[in-house]
Amino acid sequence: MNIIFSGIVGLMLLFQQVNLAPNSLFLTRDGKTVSIIDRTAFTFPYPGLPILNTKKYNQFLDNLDKQISVEPENAKLDQYGNILPERVGSRIYRQAFTEQFYSYYFGQRTVKMEVPMLSVYPSVDSELLGNIRTKRIGRYITSFNSQNKKRTTNIQLAAKAINNYVVFPGDTFSFNRVVGKRTAAKGYLRAKVIVRGEYAEDIGGGICQVSSTLFNAVDNAGLKIVERFSHSREVPYIPPGRDATVSWYGPDFVFKNKYNQPVLIQAKTLGNLLIIKVFSSDVVDYIPRKIPTPTY
Repeated sequence: MNIIFSGIVGLMLLFQQVNLAPNSLFLTRDGKTVSIIDRTAFTFPYPGLPILNTKKYNQFLDNLDKQISVEPENAKLDQYGNILPERVGSRIYRQAFTEQFYSYYFGQRTVKMEVPMLSVYPSVDSELLGNIRTKRIGRYITSFNSQNKKRTTNIQLAAKAINNYVVFPGDTFSFNRVVGKRTAAKGYLRAKVIVRGEYAEDIGGGICQVSSTLFNAVDNAGLKIVERFSHSREVPYIPPGRDATVSWYGPDFVFKNKYNQPVLIQAKTLGNLLIIKVFSSDVVDYIPRKIPTPTY
């Protein structure tokens, strides 16, 4: 929708103000210029009539938000179990930005405008993390050939992606969503995979050991398994029928936190072992399940 602004002082005065307004507006963040925009870039080519092209304006605002916004970071545990504090993020306060921008656009001789920002708080702070790391409710360990550098790299990357992840009550965890697409740009390497019952090589080979180990850890914790698929043939790192194959364009591993407390995933490699543990608070009411012994 196109917005035609009509000031309370009348259209004639408004047009005079528009003609007097400078074309360039310097947008600043903490006093530093982040963008320079031209008033005419958002104007439809109608002589003398200030019509704002809201599509272009919204596209610009989306791009600016991506440029200067800061994603919040959850608190997490380091390799020694110390809590690394959370970081508050920020994003553009769009309503305030638009109000200020319209004042410039329709006449004020402002050449600089500080971009108004809103704080964005992380979902996991230090206090919450301290509470949900107290009780281990599930664990599973598998072994791998650490001499296979490509496969080891893929396992370590996928384990790092799920490490410190918190699943809140009623929420689901999707392996594909959390780990993301496995690409060479992210450091994943070509290694052995199973495709239609046959061995082949592909980017990210080996990450199914991470999803399979995670499945057994959360199953041990008694969490609800929503989606799981086995490979088309047995795999050596886990007992038969206890694997969970994943593929970016195919199967996923998904579980749901049915408990009344958040659960924390801790995943790491130690030598030739992949260790995944599930924690929660000491007041969690959980029912663990007995699962087959690991083959490591």
